Amino acid sequence: MTTRIDLLAAAPRLKVALKSRLFQPALQIVTLFGFTLAILTGIFGTPTGSRNFGIVFVWIVWWALLIIIIVPLLGRAWCMVCPIPAPGEWLQRRGIVRRTPGQLRSRHHRWPRRLKNMWLQILGFLTLASFSAIILTRPQITGWLLLGFVLAAVGLSLAYDNRVFCRYVCPVGGFIGLYSMMAPIELRTRDCKTCTDHRKKDCVTGNAQGYGCPWMVFPGKLQRNTYCGLCLECLKTCPKDNITLNLRPVGSDLFVMGEHRLDEAFKALIMLACALLYSVVLLGPWGWLKQWANMDTFAHWGLYVIAFWSVNLLLLPGIFGGAVSLSRRLARLQISFRQLFVDYAYALVPLGLAAWIAFSLSFVFVNGSYAVSIISDPFGWGWNLFGTANQPWTPILPGVVSFLQVGALMFGLLYALNTAYRIARHHVQDHQLALRAALPTMCFLVGITLSFLWLYLA
Repeated sequence: MTTRIDLLAAAPRLKVALKSRLFQPALQIVTLFGFTLAILTGIFGTPTGSRNFGIVFVWIVWWALLIIIIVPLLGRAWCMVCPIPAPGEWLQRRGIVRRTPGQLRSRHHRWPRRLKNMWLQILGFLTLASFSAIILTRPQITGWLLLGFVLAAVGLSLAYDNRVFCRYVCPVGGFIGLYSMMAPIELRTRDCKTCTDHRKKDCVTGNAQGYGCPWMVFPGKLQRNTYCGLCLECLKTCPKDNITLNLRPVGSDLFVMGEHRLDEAFKALIMLACALLYSVVLLGPWGWLKQWANMDTFAHWGLYVIAFWSVNLLLLPGIFGGAVSLSRRLARLQISFRQLFVDYAYALVPLGLAAWIAFSLSFVFVNGSYAVSIISDPFGWGWNLFGTANQPWTPILPGVVSFLQVGALMFGLLYALNTAYRIARHHVQDHQLALRAALPTMCFLVGITLSFLWLYLA
């Protein structure tokens, strides 16, 4: 068994802080303030994106922190402090900090069984991505979009128990869940048998110390980070002190073979495709393509959207499927094409995360300095609250960005190649045959990486 370090056993004070009912709401109130400011500045502030808090702090500062630091290191920690579901959850619980007795206040509808997956999140992400150039440059669009997220979360909280919006609808939650499998932090039980033997299941039903899991997960069977939002309710409710946070090897969840799913496989493909397409459109030398994505005319934007969806749903999955089919033939595997397609898709997760990191580095280093002036003038109305409003835009270490991008991509590629081989070894015990089976997928991974390197270094 892979070595884990029990962080809560090693740091008792951390455990006390995390078990406090004040811990999560306090952080959510802070992020809710920033989120509310982003909505207000987006809707009522200057239409110039580089002078608007909503654009700079959401799509440069927050995004960079999320994709470069939080997700790779802490997994779904953002979901713990995310302000979007907070108002709806507080309405459900009829309180913010204290555990309120009684049932959650909602209509108690059942979420459709056919939608208990990532497909809605995939659809939502692709839809938003189709408007990405518009959202990233128009503050009002960003403001109304963020407000729409909150209203959707509140509406679903009134109709359904728990965090249905976060688990099945949120487009951001989908990719955070996917890439949280790479994180070195996990919430798990110390002993699965203890959970099995304990009949009451406080972590599911709740007790005086906390609520049942808002993410509708049974911690006793939790093997991956994908659907655990780190709300820590189970840590508070467990009477057996059987819940902890572990430090574990990076990417451990990728090899939990019995948990692989088709929706997650397509999510991995789509996130990789979107990272590549965003790099082409927003960082590539084709200005006309960026204009099309930014809806210079409706006809051009329509052509862009058709191409965008075709690459995501047809071209890249088709090429990857061809590699999987060739792998199956080369190794003469008896496993079904669908299962092999799903399994090998998890090799795309480390490369996809690395690609998004590389893409985000270019934005934060080039445009991050806008944040300094906007702190003093968030609406772009001529304020100078902290004396930094006149700070000029200054790219940060422009000569270093390419080296960091190459480093991120090479780490992602090497980890992805190792993942593809280990997945092949799961199906084929012989070393040489496993290499042959993994070779087409490895070629696919190398080809995608070379495409990114050409875009960033050309």
